[in-house]
Amino acid sequence: MGETKIIISEKDLKELRRAKELLENPGLAAKITNFIGTPIEKGLEQLPQKWSEKIGDITKDALLKAADTAVFTMNNKSEKKSSNIFHKTAVAVSGGVGGFFGLPGLAIELPVSTAIMLRSIADISREHGEYITSAETKLACLEVFALGGKATSDDGTETGYFTVRALLAKSVSEATKFIVEKGIIEEGAPVLLKLVTKIAKRFSIQISEKAAGQSIPLIGAAGGAIINTLFMDHFQDMATGHFIVRKLERKYDPTKIKETYINIHM
Repeated sequence: MGETKIIISEKDLKELRRAKELLENPGLAAKITNFIGTPIEKGLEQLPQKWSEKIGDITKDALLKAADTAVFTMNNKSEKKSSNIFHKTAVAVSGGVGGFFGLPGLAIELPVSTAIMLRSIADISREHGEYITSAETKLACLEVFALGGKATSDDGTETGYFTVRALLAKSVSEATKFIVEKGIIEEGAPVLLKLVTKIAKRFSIQISEKAAGQSIPLIGAAGGAIINTLFMDHFQDMATGHFIVRKLERKYDPTKIKETYINIHM
């Protein structure tokens, strides 16, 4: 007997195409550059020395706090649509405050905006049929922060989205097993720290881009609010693409979805 050929419906193919368009679109830096009309490199040049070390610590701390207070306190009750506009407004306010205080305000503002973004990501996951109380979904929400940024470790032979998932796969699997066995999240758990550290390494690239945009002279509070809105919009796009792919992987064979995704020409 030959293998049964898996046929993806036209509707689902269209949705997969949309997911790829979102996940492989121009990154955050390009969006910010378009808004401020100045290359993001100018802002990066103005960031203090040793900034990369500090931003790594701030990012990791923000992710751990967000994981503890955002997704992990939500339930499975799903609305028809995720509350994207509400979350964008909330994160714009926190960005305005961060922009007003400049770079020193980032350590205070980032955990707040990250928690708001994580709730928005979880909201989007529920819209696409995920159970937010499951360990796998909680970690899939955290994974979104690793998407959409270019890192030197990216393997150019494969599309970025699946490369990132492959880089995180082992850590996600270990963390999921730990959460299922323990039934709780422990901030200091080595397996969770290992995963968050990997995600933070990629997320911090985009945090630096956000900070660089806000550090451009004359940006200030209003610019901080708009840059945070772009930041939120970017990760809402990443979440939508990510959870469309996961939904289709549950419906069809994951290998088939990956193969089809890679073969979609933009």
